[in-house]
This record gives sequence, C-alpha cells and structure tokens, in this order.
Amino acid sequence: MANSTEPQKPQNTKKNKKKGATLDTFYGAKIQNTEQTEDNIKENAPKPSKGNGNSPQTYEEFESEMTKKMEAFWEEKLEIMQKKFTHLQNQFDQTVKENQALKARIRQLEDNDRVKEQESIKQSQNTKKLEENIKYLTDKVIDLENRGRRDNLRIIGLPDKPEINTKLDMVIQDIIKENCPEILEQGGNTSTDRAHRTPSTLNPQKTTPRNVIAKFQSYQTKEKILQEARKRQFRYKGMPIRVTQDLASSTLNDRKAWNMIFRKARELGLQPRISYPAKLTIYFQGKVWAFNKIEDFQLFAKKRPELCGKFDTENQRARNT
Repeated sequence: MANSTEPQKPQNTKKNKKKGATLDTFYGAKIQNTEQTEDNIKENAPKPSKGNGNSPQTYEEFESEMTKKMEAFWEEKLEIMQKKFTHLQNQFDQTVKENQALKARIRQLEDNDRVKEQESIKQSQNTKKLEENIKYLTDKVIDLENRGRRDNLRIIGLPDKPEINTKLDMVIQDIIKENCPEILEQGGNTSTDRAHRTPSTLNPQKTTPRNVIAKFQSYQTKEKILQEARKRQFRYKGMPIRVTQDLASSTLNDRKAWNMIFRKARELGLQPRISYPAKLTIYFQGKVWAFNKIEDFQLFAKKRPELCGKFDTENQRARNT
C-alpha cells in the first residue's frame, strides 16, 4: 500500500508583534496598521485539506482577493480624503479672497480717513480765517459807528422830566452857559442838530434817568466842551451831571469794564484816563503806561510791589456782592 504523504501544514508565520499604531482619519475612524492586517490575512487564510493536495481555494488566491479588497478600501478612503481636502482647499481659497477683500476695504477706509482728516484741517483753517475776517469786520463796523458819533456828546444824570425833555436843545445851551461860558464868549457855534433821550429797552425797570445824546453842528465846539468836562464836574442848576463822548454800545461796555480799576488808580494818584476806543493809561514812576486789556494791567500790577494786591478785581466784586 502506497504511502500517502500528508501535505505539511504551512507554518504559521505570525510573530509576536505589538499592535500597530492607529491612523486618525478626517472622519475619526481608526484603521489598523498594515502589518497587523497582513497577519490577520495569513491567520484567516484557508488551510489545505488532507488528501490529494487539492483545495477549493488556495492561500495565494485568498491573499490576492484580500489584497484587492484592501486596495479597494484604501482607494475609497483616499477618494473621500481627496474630496475632503478639495473642500478644505475651497474653503481656504474663499477665506483668502475674503481676507484680501477686507484688506482692500481697510485700505479704502484708511484712505477715506486720511482724506477726511485733510479736509478737516482745511475746514479748520478756513474757519480760523473766517473768524479773523469776522473780527476784523466787527471792529471795522464798531470803528465806523464811533466815527459816526464823533460830533455827539452823552449827558449822564440829567433829570428825566417832561419839562426838560420837551426843550432839550435849550437845556444844553443852559449847561454850556453854566459850565463853560468862555466858549460862548469866543463865538463858538454851540448849536445842535438834534438832542434826544436814549431808549430804555434794555432795562425798563431802571430808576436812573436816561442819557441824553446831543449832536453838535461843530466838531471843534464839541471837543472844547468835552475837554472842559474832563477838567471839572459839570452841573445843571446845581445838580451834578457828567458829560462824555458818545460811543457805540460795545465800546461803552469795554470802557465800563475799567471802572473799578479806574477808581482805584485815581485814589492812588496814578492819573488814569480812558483813551479811544477803550484803552487805560496811567502815570506811574515818571512814565505813561497804556493797557488795552484788564489782564495786561493786572499782570503789570503784580510785578510792582507798590501796586501788588491793590487791584484784585475779583475780590472787589465779591465784597461788593
């Protein structure tokens, strides 16, 4: 009896290997290491049957089939990964485009801000010029108004009575006769074109008499009367009155601002005077000093020990109130 040789079983080539590292795909799926997969293929491969050595599926066929399945699996995963990569690439390209658009928008806004800033500077310069022009024109108008009043005198303190208001021209002539008759003796023209009371719309409850404005025909006569009024106190039938140059209301307000300093300077013997339009002059230490602003005078007084602390207008206003 012939000895049949039993085919030797293929030696198990599985080795003791550590479990391969896993790969994390974009979908979070875990794929085993290729070496472990190959070991599983060999372990699950069909073993040849005993007998004539013929087997329905040989090991090589099984290995080929599994290799094709693995290739198909990896091709499918690769295709999915490529789609995912393409999607991410599209998103990245879109982000780049949006980023470029935002940069262009930022540059445009910066350019607009730069243009607006330049326009703002130009507007500020134009505004400054306009303010300077307005101040110049305002000063010019005030100066023209003052010059238009150069023939006028303002009489302050004359009683506001009907018998006086109806004959103001005659009352002015009486004032000249009583206080400076030498002008009449010299043949000066003391005639007036008109004389009237100032309106009291600013303060209807004011109890003091309204001022009288008299326009003289002769500027020289008006100046002579004004010079005499600066030398002494004028009176009308024994009542004290004051005669000053008629000026625009803004100029009069500027002059009134000097009142407290003017009175104090007169008490100290500084011989103060208010010159046109609203300039204070004093005689101090053998010199004549002129000031256009109260701040300039206060700074001057602080630097002189003889005057320091004597012209504190704020404290004086507080004491008066």
